[in-house]
Amino acid sequence: MPEQTPVVEQPPTSVDQSAAAPPVSTSPAAAPVATVEQVTAAVETKPMPKPGPKGGGYFWGTGRRKTAVARVRIRPGDGKFVINKRKIDEHFFLLRDRNDVVAPLKVTKTFGKFDVFVNVCGGGQTGQAGAVSLGLARALLKSDPSLQEVLREGNFLTRDARKVERKKPGQPGARKRFQFSKR
Repeated sequence: MPEQTPVVEQPPTSVDQSAAAPPVSTSPAAAPVATVEQVTAAVETKPMPKPGPKGGGYFWGTGRRKTAVARVRIRPGDGKFVINKRKIDEHFFLLRDRNDVVAPLKVTKTFGKFDVFVNVCGGGQTGQAGAVSLGLARALLKSDPSLQEVLREGNFLTRDARKVERKKPGQPGARKRFQFSKR
């Protein structure tokens, strides 16, 4: 004997059916369907966005060297160069370090065309100069990808991973040993 399923009646609701939302149609004829030609035409006519500065109109670059970390922001301008809210001459006293810092700008012939703002911390003068140089090169690369070949040839995009070797226990330094006495 076939089983019969019991019919459960829904209790009447107090909400007026006329005030409820209109019924949703699930028929395929009701939904408009876009053709492949329409979709490709819409994609082709949409202009591609230009790679521009993000973060307030700046191009960002981060550089590291030894224990120094530099956050570099550049924007088109008249050549202002600020490091930790000071001029470059007040932060780097050695001419060698100042030349290292501005070298990516000189190689790419963009010296005086960008305003450069740097926050650098950690390390010493040489480490900070190397970090700023790497960060500046990375920021320049983001501003104009066609500069990559020139920056690569100048070795400005390569991170110098050398760091101070740690001191070993039982020794006065990383490699130096105490004098050996046989007797």
